[in-house]
This record gives sequence, structure tokens and C-alpha cells, in this order.
Amino acid sequence: MELRHLITFKTIVEKGGFKRAAEYLDYSQSSVTVHVKELEEELGKPLFDRIGRKVFLTNYGTQFHPYAIKIVDLYKEATESMNLDDIPKGNLIIGVTEIFSQYRIPSLLMEYKKRYPDVKLSLRSLENRDISTALRNGQIDMALVLERSDWFDKELSMEKIKEEAVVLVRPIHQEDTENTILVTEDSCSYKSMLETYVQEKQIEVKNVLNFSSLEAIKQCVLSGLGFSILPYFSVEKEIEAKQIHGEWMQLNHTGNATFMVYHKNKQLSSAIKAMVSLIKEHRLSWD
Repeated sequence: MELRHLITFKTIVEKGGFKRAAEYLDYSQSSVTVHVKELEEELGKPLFDRIGRKVFLTNYGTQFHPYAIKIVDLYKEATESMNLDDIPKGNLIIGVTEIFSQYRIPSLLMEYKKRYPDVKLSLRSLENRDISTALRNGQIDMALVLERSDWFDKELSMEKIKEEAVVLVRPIHQEDTENTILVTEDSCSYKSMLETYVQEKQIEVKNVLNFSSLEAIKQCVLSGLGFSILPYFSVEKEIEAKQIHGEWMQLNHTGNATFMVYHKNKQLSSAIKAMVSLIKEHRLSWD
């Protein structure tokens, strides 16, 4: 039973004839006639009596009419419900690397929750090396990642949101910290950048201290423990306040960038699309 046949039947009853129904539906009158004929053949009952130029519902047509209305209305309700998908709702799980959970993302989430209160928003902090796996396994819907500018993963759809400035940070009073470097996990791009810097500058390193987060490194630099490389946005306030010394990095390799990523096979819900749009709005104000 085709929906268009039911719509034609319903319209004939509402408009009072085949011709008017054809004009309303923008069909030829012959098409309307065929729709009714095929519907009657499928039901095995006549739906209309044709008396002169007028048509009247048969008893069978009268019995069938309310069901046709229900089916058509139910279809309309279903399609409208699908269209409501344009209004963000449901669940949205965002994966972020540690640095974003403290910078940029809080204001982003506040704005999103204000705009789209029907979305249940969750944030999951992940290390860089775990982002791709989490996206493949469906543990997160999308992610914001700080990576090398040439980062690529064939299974992910990725958009470079912003090239990130990188600074070498040192305590204001360097003293014996010159030969102590502060580094993060192996998968963090900043560790490789710092190692490259040390090689290029031929710095004799006496101490290497490993930390689990960039924020912890910043606090240790503030405390005078050693030097490191950090994204500028994470130390901007401290540099301006002259709490630490910052030096723009110019290394002979690719820089760093913020990426917005999701799996290539992921169906983008309205909630995801809304977040993508909001991130693009916010990046204009990201230093």
C-alpha cells in the first residue's frame, strides 16, 4: 500500500472530487484515477461511487477513510519528528585532551548548554594516543585535539581549527634550571618539539622530569623547577604578568594546531552539527 495512494484518496474526500484533488496535488486527473484504482485493487473493495460528475464514498470507503487519515497523519508526524532532529537533542560526548579541559572548552560548553538545553552534554578527558580508538569504538562522538600540524588519521574526518603558537617557557629566575627540562607523555607532540629544540640548541640536559599533564608542567615552571614548551594560550596570562619568561618558538619542523575530529563513518546528529558550528564561532576569539 503506497502512501501516495492514501494521500490521493484522503485528498479526494477532502476536496470533493478527482479533479479538485488532482489540481491540489499537482497531478494529472488520470494519475489520480490510477491511484484510486490501484488502491481499490489492493483492498479488493470499491472506495467510491461515481454518480454523474460527483463521487461519493462507498460503505467500504467510509470505513477505510479514518484509517487512511491515521496512516497519513502518522507519516506526517514521523517526518516532522525526524525534522525535529534539526533541533539539537539527545546525548553528545566530546573527547578533549587535558589542556582543553582547562582552557577554551569551559566557555564553549557553557554557551552550548545555554543554546541547546535538550542536549545531555558529557566531556571525556583523553590522552592524544587514545582519541582515535575512542572515536572508532564510539566512546565519544567527536573530539578537540592539540596535535602537530601535519597530523593525519585515515579513519577520521578532521578539520584544522587553528594553528597554535608555541612558546618556550622558563622561570623568571633561571639559576640552575637551565639544564632541567620538563616533559610529558611520549605521545604528546610537545615532547618531540622540546627534544628537537634541545638538539638544535645543543643544550646539555642534566635532568629530565616527566609529568602527566601540560598544566602540571606550567605550575612547575612557575615554581622555578625547569623549562619546557607549552601552547601560548595556556601561559598567556602568566607571560603578560611576567610570572614566567616566554620565548616564541621557531623550530625547523611543523608547528602545532587544534583539530576538530570525528569518525569518517559517524552520522552527524544535530547535536554534533551544532557543536561543530559553535566551535567555529568560538575559534575567532581564541588567541
